[in-house]
Parts: sequence; structure tokens; C-alpha cells
Amino acid sequence: MQFGIFTVGDVTADPTTGRTPSEYERIKNTVAIALKAEEVGLDVFATGEHHNPPFVPSSPTTLLGHIAARTERLILSTSTTLITTNDPVKIAEDYATLQHLADGRVDLMMGRGNTGPVYPWFGQDIRQGIPLAVENYALLHRLWREDVVDWEGKFRSALQGFTSTPRPLDGVPPFVWHGSIRSPEIAEQAAYYGDGFFANHIFWPKQHTEKMVGLYRRRYAHYGHGTPEQAIVGLGGQVFMRKNSQDAVREFRPYFDNAPVYGHGPSLEEYTRETPLTVGSPQEVIERTLSFREYVGDYQRQLFLVDHAGLPLKTVLEQLDMLGEEVVPVLRKEFADMRPAGVPETAPLHPAVERTAAERTRTQEA
Repeated sequence: MQFGIFTVGDVTADPTTGRTPSEYERIKNTVAIALKAEEVGLDVFATGEHHNPPFVPSSPTTLLGHIAARTERLILSTSTTLITTNDPVKIAEDYATLQHLADGRVDLMMGRGNTGPVYPWFGQDIRQGIPLAVENYALLHRLWREDVVDWEGKFRSALQGFTSTPRPLDGVPPFVWHGSIRSPEIAEQAAYYGDGFFANHIFWPKQHTEKMVGLYRRRYAHYGHGTPEQAIVGLGGQVFMRKNSQDAVREFRPYFDNAPVYGHGPSLEEYTRETPLTVGSPQEVIERTLSFREYVGDYQRQLFLVDHAGLPLKTVLEQLDMLGEEVVPVLRKEFADMRPAGVPETAPLHPAVERTAAERTRTQEA
């Protein structure tokens, strides 16, 4: 099973000090967080894509390309690539280039984006979000698999005899997840193509996630890709840890109360009760994360959000230490022990990644 972190890249004032990091500082800190993720043994680093304040990750491939040059094992992903407001031709080119630079350590998560004002900045209408997601991904899927594409649709100019360059590394496109908070159409899209489905798993209660993942699994089987249990599922999650749960709650409360997304709404206690947010000890995070399997089944990727709401870099790095040293090793073993035969252990990896890992193992054994 793959474990990692994702960032939304918010620039938020620390409510305990009033200090707001600069964009420069936030971007540099994001790189430091990714490097720390590899250092502590996590598998995946994923970045969101935003084009509006107070967020900085407007160019995921630039960020991930830089991180690729400074890491060796880390899988580099997006926690949203905006399939609605990005041109699928440019997505095909950019992520294939990144795939070459990272020796195959790349996948990406398609998402619609839910910030209405962003759509007209790129000549689109949020009311067309679902049709845009369906049409644009249909084109992207072909661009990575066909050397010459003739295509005509509703939302962009037609293509005649078009070849996207560079071609995917070794002819194998990056693995694609389709991420959604609430749209069953996106679960259907993921199932149709046999791609992965990533349930955001942050804002909604477990019953909603259970329904979305269940729909995806049933439709994955319907389209002939395998059994429902073999469908590739990823989950998000939020954690904040200290050795003692009381310390974790006390320290995290001002960040929760002032967070740009859910601040000034439900109380911390209500939110942790009704959603997967876990604030407590490492053992509590282990137990809560293991419980996800009860309603989504065996899944392949777990990403945690740990760097939002103005948390200082020092605190985030401490969270990563606890994940790498105390939480993830236990989760790896427990999930592996419970996984039935025939159910994929991880999301698909590019053959170049598997070759590199095998070579690294042979070198170590020698």
C-alpha cells in the first residue's frame, strides 16, 4: 500500500503568531516538506493546482520537476490537475515531459475544481464542469495512447493528424486517478476507463465516501476491468498528532478554528466526529485510519494533509517524523495482513520505477 501526503498550498497566517509566510517561503517550504516525506520513508508526494489567492501551486509540473531532481524514490503526483480549465493537449505534453525527467515516478489526479471565478479566467464556465471533465479526459486518454489523433469536440478546436510530444516514457502513460468530493459522474468516469478513483475523504462523513467508492467499484466491474475488490481506490485524510491527544487538540484548535476552508464553522469536536479528521496521538491515527477499510474495503493509496491552515514548517516536519516512524510502519503491516489474495497492494507503477527499485535492491544485497 502506498502512503504519502498531499498539499493544497494555502498561504495562511499562523493564528498563534499572526505571521503570514511569503509566497516564496511557502513554495520553498513545500519543497522541504516533499524532501522530508522521502526521508521518512513515505511513498507519495502530491500537490494541488490552484490559480487564485491564497494558494501558490499554480504550476504543478514546475514544482514536481524540481522535486524530481532532488529525490530518488518518491512518487510525484497531483492532488488535482484541473481537467476542466487546462487544455488536454498541454496536460499531455507537460506530464509526459515530467514523466521522462522523473524516470517514471509520476501519476496524476484529474479534478474539476470548485472555485467558480477561476473558470472564466481560462475561458470556461463552471456550469459545464462535468461535460468539460468528460470530454477533455477522453481526448487526453487518446493523446497518450495514439501516435496520431484526429479529434473534434465541443470545448476546443479540432485536431487533425496531431501527435503529442514527447510520447509517454516507454510508451506507458502516467497512471491516472479521478478525484472527487461529491460527483458520482467522476466515479463513473474512473470506472469506465479502469483508472483509479480517489475519494477526497476530508469534508464529508464516512457514509458519503462509502457510497461513492461503492459506486466506483460496481461500475469498474461492470466495464470488465476486474472484480469490485480489484478496483484501485485512494483516500485522503487529515491528521494532527502529538504524543498525548490532549496536547494535540490544544495545539491544533486555533489552526482549525481559523482555517480558510472550515474555520468558523463546526467545532473541532464536531468535525472530528463527523469526518475523518483525526487530532490525537499516533495510536489514535493508526486506529482511525485502519477503520477506513471497514467502509471502503481494501484500498491502495492513503494520503494525509498535514501542512495547511498556517501550521509552521517546524510543526509540519514533526508531523512527518511521527508518520514515518510511528504510524506508517504499523499501517503497512496491518493493511498487508488483512488484504486478501488477488487484491492489488498498490496503485500501478511505471515499469521504469519497478526496474529502478529492483536494481536498488540488487545493489543493496550485493
